[in-house]
Amino acid sequence: MDSIRKNKLAIFLFMLPAAVLFVGIIITPIIMSVIYSFQDWNGITEPKFVGFDNYIELFTSKSAGVPKSILNALLLAILSVFIQLPVSLGLALLISRGIKSERLFMTLFFIPVLMSTVVIGQLWLKIYNPRYGILNVLLDAMGFHDLAGTAWLGDTKTVLAAVFIPNLWQYVGYHMLLMYAGIKSVSPDVIEAAKIDGATDWQINTRIIIPLLKPVIKICVIFAVTGSLKAFDLIYVLTGGGPDHASEVPSTLMVHMIFDQNRYGFGSAIAIMIIFLCFFFAIAIKKGIKTEDYDEK
Repeated sequence: MDSIRKNKLAIFLFMLPAAVLFVGIIITPIIMSVIYSFQDWNGITEPKFVGFDNYIELFTSKSAGVPKSILNALLLAILSVFIQLPVSLGLALLISRGIKSERLFMTLFFIPVLMSTVVIGQLWLKIYNPRYGILNVLLDAMGFHDLAGTAWLGDTKTVLAAVFIPNLWQYVGYHMLLMYAGIKSVSPDVIEAAKIDGATDWQINTRIIIPLLKPVIKICVIFAVTGSLKAFDLIYVLTGGGPDHASEVPSTLMVHMIFDQNRYGFGSAIAIMIIFLCFFFAIAIKKGIKTEDYDEK
């Protein structure tokens, strides 16, 4: 094994397949998107170099709808951080206490993560259906007749919340699993010592477990924010960005510009903007959430 590690040719040959895939699938498309973002191209005729015009249009043209899409994505990110993650943390703390059928509950909450997003979108389309959807049926049975006829995905006032709920349902188990693993890594001796000193469950959770869980929480916050900024498939299946662009996010707007309006240059500029926003918020969160001894000095 040591001889292989010292053999630079062997290391190169072992890394070559992964490096080729990485460059071909990730690096090359990003470079091509950067090139296209400086051009006016409809995908057929000869591209025309326009400099930074596409990037200027991102934030100056009201008809493009980019600021609105960014605002929607940021709102989804805020909801994810302040609703989805606390729910995940609460479930992780509850299940990690050694309740009955612990593994069963873990599996049940994680099943939506394993399901295809298209399947989840179709499922929630049926739930939200204004005529026969289970949500309106239940509201009608409970006496909320005014709400029972609401087109949740067709109303600009309710569509964003209606889109967030399936996202919450799908990924709450993912974050819960990460936090559950972090909680299980906490030494039982520390918790036992706290109990001997008379600490309550609330004090143990807030003063011992959660502080020790900060590195995991940081990762979950990064995943939640960047996931919201690049969200696409579930929103596209549920609303396609409508109605009246009320649920539009940068990814759905990018697809609309490229495939519906044949504006490959402008769509590529949106793609680069998404990449920049994801990197910016990931770095900002990493710097903003201090994990003391866990961070490299």
